[in-house]
Amino acid sequence: MLEPESRSVTREEPGGARTLRAAEFLREHRSALLSDWEQSMHALHADHAERHTWLLDHMPELLLALAEVIEHGPEGLGTALWDEHAVIRLDQGFDLGEVAAEYALLRKCILRRLEAEPRGLAPGELERLDEAVDRVVTRTMTCFSQARQRILQALDRMTQATLDNPSVDALLMRLLNVLMESALAVDSAAVMMLEGSQLVVRAAVGLAADVAVGTALRLDEGFMGQVATTRKPQALRSAATDPRVVMPALKEPGLRAVYGVPMLEDERLLGVAYMGSRTAFLFSDPDTLLFRSITQRATAYLVQARLQADERSARVEAQRSLAQLNALLSATPMGIAFMDTELRYMRLNQAMADLNGVPVADHVGRTFRDIQPKVIVDLIEPILHRALETGEPVRSFEFVLSPSASRGGGRTWQASVYPVRTDMGELLGLGCTVVDITEHKQAEATLQRAVDFREQLLAVLGHDLRNPLNAINASAFQLSRAEGWGPPERRAVDRIRKATARMGRMINDILDFARSRLGGGIPVSRQRMNLAEVCQATLEELQVSHPERQLVFEAHGDTWGQWDPDRVSQVLGNLVANAIQHGQEGAPVRTVVRGEPDEVVLQVHNLGEPIPAELRARIFDPFKMHPGPRDAEKQKRSLGLGLYIVSQIAGVHGGRVEVRSTAEEGTTFTVYWPRVPPSV
Repeated sequence: MLEPESRSVTREEPGGARTLRAAEFLREHRSALLSDWEQSMHALHADHAERHTWLLDHMPELLLALAEVIEHGPEGLGTALWDEHAVIRLDQGFDLGEVAAEYALLRKCILRRLEAEPRGLAPGELERLDEAVDRVVTRTMTCFSQARQRILQALDRMTQATLDNPSVDALLMRLLNVLMESALAVDSAAVMMLEGSQLVVRAAVGLAADVAVGTALRLDEGFMGQVATTRKPQALRSAATDPRVVMPALKEPGLRAVYGVPMLEDERLLGVAYMGSRTAFLFSDPDTLLFRSITQRATAYLVQARLQADERSARVEAQRSLAQLNALLSATPMGIAFMDTELRYMRLNQAMADLNGVPVADHVGRTFRDIQPKVIVDLIEPILHRALETGEPVRSFEFVLSPSASRGGGRTWQASVYPVRTDMGELLGLGCTVVDITEHKQAEATLQRAVDFREQLLAVLGHDLRNPLNAINASAFQLSRAEGWGPPERRAVDRIRKATARMGRMINDILDFARSRLGGGIPVSRQRMNLAEVCQATLEELQVSHPERQLVFEAHGDTWGQWDPDRVSQVLGNLVANAIQHGQEGAPVRTVVRGEPDEVVLQVHNLGEPIPAELRARIFDPFKMHPGPRDAEKQKRSLGLGLYIVSQIAGVHGGRVEVRSTAEEGTTFTVYWPRVPPSV
């Protein structure tokens, strides 16, 4: 080994020639050598443009340190700079061959510059240069290999720690134990997970581990908050005295060096991991690289564990949903099937298979045309294609098959077709439902015949009762004009006349009901009239029939318009009769006619018990009566058609009827009469 010589730039050789010292040559030509080396490195890493920005991080200092090694031999080698360079190159993703290549390029750049130099190296200087470069390369390679081996061993132990799929807390504890065993300078380590807006210690080992677990900090609080918000590794020299440290687990044990690393999934923060030492003020580069590598692997395991948990949860939920769907499909009597865009059966229930007369297993993968007879294919397949082409559902279409058409012939069916899409809008196929509605149609027809018969019977009955009733009424009128009757006889005649008047109104209601249901609606004969005058005359007639009740009338404004006076009188008579029947005895029945710009409003008001809310919605339906505690006997004499006839007459005139009923205000029926017919 050559010994170091005194330091000088040049040396006088015999004959007056001047020679160079290698160390000073490196110092003097440092900028040119770095430029040559950077160009060579760029060419070597042309496929990794992202490396170009930090290739020169350590080379200026390394070149000067190389000169020190040439001058002072192994004593000038040191450790920190070469080890730091090796660890950083390992962290930056270089492999061992790439690290050796950059030193080889450096040696080549130095030799090329020497060849171009007119002054030659002094005797022994080239050997010292080669030996120094070899020492640096050996030191860097050794550190690089040891650091990589250490990381690989730690990561291998981490992999083993995850083989049995432990819980998250158990996994974190195992990973921290691997760190403690791999880095002798580490006395404390913990993982803080982001939970909402806080960092919470989920696992800790070493000094004050029991104090650390469960500690929570705000996301921007203290040193750990700084690591989280900057999303970059941070280091402290004295955690016990640094004001940024707020965690007791870092202060109480008297920790010095603390190193924190963010746990990131891409740009998403999962938490912060830290390690501390009570003996060192700063962790070595190999230790910090090891910790970052373990933290990255732990983050990957956490993400994987979360994804696996989500997948398991989704699988369980999918199985539960599928079981519920299968139970629903099996239990429903409706035929249900799903077909793809080629109209192949993909899924169906037993009810659909029974309707088709083919087992469920024989449906799957076969087309609608393969399963169904031609008559059904010709009828239904165009509807299925239309739903696929338009993307619109076809709901509740009915079809009847002849007895010879298929297994389900001679019956009536109702089917619906719905396009099935993903959340992204992709069309997957069609969902189809089929239900047998034969019995329903038969029951509907039977009911309709019964209703038609009832309404026809009412019409015939009402029409045929008119003649004998008119005879009774005429006879009672003649008897009322006879002389010589005593008070009892006259009261009897009055009762006959009132009874026939009530029967006449009932028969009119029956005939109007029959016309509205069987004919073209209640007939009206419009003419120009004063609604207030017609209402006043009607009330005078009603007052004669009900002398015991006070009937009050008011009129305001213009009350002229085009209406049927007989129908107006019928509406008012029904409303007043209803008010007398259900209103408070002894209280007046008030009728108000009020002219508005486009219509005339008729209101009939009475005091008494309010109409129940559940009855108000259907009070204008036929054969519906307003129940009351004292109305049972009166209801026996009512058909429940009066309010229905009122609503029909108002509707024919283009108007409407409303009711308002409260215990405080009483009950008010309001009829709106447009002044002119709707067609006009």
